[in-house]
Amino acid sequence: MAKHIPPPSDGDGERIIDEPLSEALSRRYLAYALSVITDRALPDVRDGLKPVQRRVLYAMREMRLNPESAARKCAKVVGEVMGGYHPHGDQSIYDTLVRMAQDFAQRYLLVDGQGNFGNIDGDNPAAMRYTEARLTQAATLLLDGIDEDAVDFKPTYDNQDEEPVVLPTGFPNLLANGTTGIAVGMATSIPPHNAAELIDACSLLLENPQATTEELMAHVQGPDFPTGGVIVEPRASLLETYETGRGGVRLRALWEKEDTGRGTYQIIVTQIPYQVKKADLVEQLAELIENKKAPLLGDVRDESAEDVRLVLEPKTRNVEPEVLMESLFKLSDLENRFSVNLNVLDARGTPGVMGLKSILKAFLDHRREVLVRRARFRLGKIEARLHILDGLLIAYLNLDEVIRIVRYEDEPKAKLMAAFALSELQADAILNTRLRQLARLEEMEIRREHAELAEERDGLLKLLGSDTQQWRLVGVGLKDVRAILGPDTTIGRRRSIFAEAPVVDADAAIEAMIVREPITVILSDRGWIRAAKGRVEDPSELKFKEGDKLAFLVPAETTDKLLIFASDGRFFTLGCDKLPGARGHGEPLRLLLDLDDKTGIIDIFTHKPGLKRVIASKEGYGFVLPEEEALSGRKAGKQVLNVGAKGAAFALPAVGDHLGVIGDNGKILIFPLEELPEMPRGKGVKLQAYREGGLRDAIVFKAEDGAAWIDPAGRTRVWAEWREWLAKRAAAGKLAPKGFPTSKRFRPKA
Repeated sequence: MAKHIPPPSDGDGERIIDEPLSEALSRRYLAYALSVITDRALPDVRDGLKPVQRRVLYAMREMRLNPESAARKCAKVVGEVMGGYHPHGDQSIYDTLVRMAQDFAQRYLLVDGQGNFGNIDGDNPAAMRYTEARLTQAATLLLDGIDEDAVDFKPTYDNQDEEPVVLPTGFPNLLANGTTGIAVGMATSIPPHNAAELIDACSLLLENPQATTEELMAHVQGPDFPTGGVIVEPRASLLETYETGRGGVRLRALWEKEDTGRGTYQIIVTQIPYQVKKADLVEQLAELIENKKAPLLGDVRDESAEDVRLVLEPKTRNVEPEVLMESLFKLSDLENRFSVNLNVLDARGTPGVMGLKSILKAFLDHRREVLVRRARFRLGKIEARLHILDGLLIAYLNLDEVIRIVRYEDEPKAKLMAAFALSELQADAILNTRLRQLARLEEMEIRREHAELAEERDGLLKLLGSDTQQWRLVGVGLKDVRAILGPDTTIGRRRSIFAEAPVVDADAAIEAMIVREPITVILSDRGWIRAAKGRVEDPSELKFKEGDKLAFLVPAETTDKLLIFASDGRFFTLGCDKLPGARGHGEPLRLLLDLDDKTGIIDIFTHKPGLKRVIASKEGYGFVLPEEEALSGRKAGKQVLNVGAKGAAFALPAVGDHLGVIGDNGKILIFPLEELPEMPRGKGVKLQAYREGGLRDAIVFKAEDGAAWIDPAGRTRVWAEWREWLAKRAAAGKLAPKGFPTSKRFRPKA
């Protein structure tokens, strides 16, 4: 029995919102999406940090975990961050802390970790109770000036404290360390770069604000990954990426040939692509060997200690090192592509994609604002100190009267303020002065300090009034940072190098390793494929699953490529050496290719270089196709013929000068093959006109040899009168001659 729920009272009734559910959900989802974008996933263009990273660094600074101090337990740091700044769970905070301490993940370490912080093999770090951390010198550059009103602060989540909105950021951290993140409806992927190169580009912008991206790339050559590697992305592609903010970078492992004597050698991989786990890479290479997908590779070993050292042994000494590596770059993660999407939050918190120049300009604008705010903060401190020094100087000029007032008056503070027109601060400073500071030398020291501060004040006032001087000091500050992170330092030297990918025909070398043997490809009606050794002389001896039968029998060799023409107009390519053996019933073809159950197989044959084929759809459209255009290494095949609902009809060898076609209506049309265009893909031109039905079959023949057809009994019937059916392409044709097969085909269907 349902429980009766009374209506809400007047107080509760005020909390009920009467609005459409769709509007309520969309508004709340939008608020959630904006929260993820601005408070979690995307970095700020000014300091290159996400909120959790910024909070970790600020909390560690508040804990005084400077590079010179002793490290503290990471659990203490995580607790401080979670309790004061980031209420989203300890694991996300610790993961952030760990990543900022991993030299294979971070280009410029912001956290100096002590203990097990994971490794390039993909092993997890130790628990936070076992590890310790402190800030690095690079982190102090990001935090420098934060106590001098350099940036804005905002209340923490519980309004008990304040946290910085952005860090002062002494170097272009966004591009220097890079970042990745996935928000709602958008993502960011920024590769690391060399800080010295970025600072040089900033210096160029300070000298010439109209500098182009191409001119900036004279300094910023490209990404600089912490794990090194070889960047083989063309410069034109990199230029477009830095112009638009979107693109990609091809990165390869760094390798060298090591002679092992007697004409043998091995490949030593010393650097692997960024974000590739070494253990997974070794496992991947071992699987390629086991599955015989890397015929040039004989063995792989991991001899790494502190440095990466992967040993790759070729199958034979005759394999060229370049050919071996090019084949492995195609098959494994020894080469990968880092996607670039420079999607960031601008100074107003608005997400957007920026180019290289826009990001560097935003950083420079931030540095100028930090400089101005620090100058104003310092100016305020100087003016406050000068105000006090002015009061002390008055006291020294009237020392006897000051001593009398302090000694005999009941309210010396008020009397001092009235007698010498002092402020309350000045009066407090005089009263707090010790007797030993009344010496003549102290008066001289105060006058010297007053003069120095007055001079510094005048300099700051000039600075605040001059844009040119502000930009000049921004450049000076960047040069000081470059001395710390420059290419002459251990941390600053470039790790990734640039090279052009060599043009090597690795596929030809792989094929050369395949033993050439005759085979027979067997495809059943239900789509099971296998390869029998030698030639199958009697197809009736072949065995199939119950209810299945032979569909195609193709003689081939192990070095051949098998072309499969599907009813949806796609061509698929399979290496005959990779086909399953004929001991069983083979494997379903649909597991080897991306074929659905509704797509049928029209024809299957071996590729013959230089051969052309006539392909056509059942709608009666077709063209001449060079077989090379049908080849594809993709599992999804290659769309060559655009077909309608009826699908593809045939793919005949274009060996002849005339084409004969027959429709479902039984009419035959013959025309010169030269009337068909040669195309790499498309719909083609109309072959024959139909009122109803479509194209049934075709034949290609030479006029000098004459035409013929094959009857159901397998006998060849010469067709001497074929010229009577000769007409222009796209005509309707005439009914088939007497004796033509009732199947309306020039040959029995397989």
